[in-house]
Amino acid sequence: MKNTFFFTLLLLFLNTIVNAQQITPFKDGDRAVFLGNSITDGGHYHSYIWLYYMTRFPDMRLTVFNAGIGGDQVIDMVKRLDGDVFSKRPTVLITTFGMNDSGYSEYNGDQPEKFADEKVEASYNAYKQMETRFKDLVNTQIVLMGSSPYDETAVIEGNTPFRNKNKAMLRIVEFQKESAQKNGWQFIDLNQPMTALNQQFQQKDPTFTLCGKDRIHPDNDGHMVMAYLFLKAQGFAGIEVAGINIDASKASLISCSNCEITDIKKTSTRLSFDYLANALPYPLDTMARGWECKKSQAEAAEMVPFIEEMNKEMLTVKGLNSNYKLLIDEEEIGTWTADEYAKGINLATLSNTPQYQQALRIMFLNEERWEIERRFREYAWIKFNFFLSKGITGDISTRDAIKMVDDNIETNFWLKVKRDLYSKAMYPEIRKAWQDEMDLLLSAIYDINAPVKRKITLIKVN
Repeated sequence: MKNTFFFTLLLLFLNTIVNAQQITPFKDGDRAVFLGNSITDGGHYHSYIWLYYMTRFPDMRLTVFNAGIGGDQVIDMVKRLDGDVFSKRPTVLITTFGMNDSGYSEYNGDQPEKFADEKVEASYNAYKQMETRFKDLVNTQIVLMGSSPYDETAVIEGNTPFRNKNKAMLRIVEFQKESAQKNGWQFIDLNQPMTALNQQFQQKDPTFTLCGKDRIHPDNDGHMVMAYLFLKAQGFAGIEVAGINIDASKASLISCSNCEITDIKKTSTRLSFDYLANALPYPLDTMARGWECKKSQAEAAEMVPFIEEMNKEMLTVKGLNSNYKLLIDEEEIGTWTADEYAKGINLATLSNTPQYQQALRIMFLNEERWEIERRFREYAWIKFNFFLSKGITGDISTRDAIKMVDDNIETNFWLKVKRDLYSKAMYPEIRKAWQDEMDLLLSAIYDINAPVKRKITLIKVN
């Protein structure tokens, strides 16, 4: 990092906030459902969390579901619990809300405090219905998650912030926390640590935000920060991908972690050994993906210590006396000095290693799965936010249903946007084909995510 002192202070702050929260890690066979609004619906944080498990625990078969719908408040989520959430048979249910519940433009009106009180009370009353339903769930771990913040402090041209909206959101976070404590559920807050990150980085760049250009929807970097905070709360900080520590002068293993090192050989110009890790490095996507996204997942590494805390694959070799070229499976990776080898090289940051390339294949397969799942969420919006609001709970593929959609598309922008997808998704054969494709992608992921034995070779460079 360019500013080590600043980053250290930020790390201490995040530790203070997040370490007070403990979320049970997912286990083999879990069905983790993330219930939320558009930030969940169109966002990547749950997909990034699943990617961590795919690469870190290759033998764990976990299923993560997106159950977000754009525009939802708590009362909307309550109405679709049976048809869209409980039907997924969650063993873990992570629920977040507050952005829409707290309202918008009225904060810049004549009675903002009265408006905030009304919105928070309405959200609380709706949540009491949700809480009652959650209490009836059997064998389901409940996690309440305080929403990512509304960023009031970023300087964004053409976007006047809604003053004190986030304060109302924090009141919603607080009753979530109290409910979790009362019911023996688990809780994590994203709002305060993300707000702190925004304000810290805005000291150098007033336009900085993790919450997107609308102050609401995080870009990919913000979603990776959300994933990092969730994984940190699950206790993964400080857990390496793998660690190798070799004494080259004696051709012996000093120590290793989460891997197996065998067949160490040494000549005057070469050191080699076999390396079988139990995990793969986490691949950080360098492309901006998703609707109107401008930033990549990888950019989050400049904001939170994900690499330092959760993505270390350290190769440490002591006793060298020259520069050495590193090869893995006969592929040249790079050249480092004896001092650099002695301090340790983090292989997880090198995208040209065979194991990182293996992880990239998993990342791309998971991204394809995310894209298809988004279609199901668009269809869910039509089913629950449009038809359910019209009192229709039955078949939505009839001619009458299609006519109702077409009669409303000119006055409902989002319905018009989703009309083409609805014309396909209303047929069960299409939805089955999409589900089959997702199942195939997941099968491919779990076919290729097991680490394989690698030959690591160091060759002396004159």
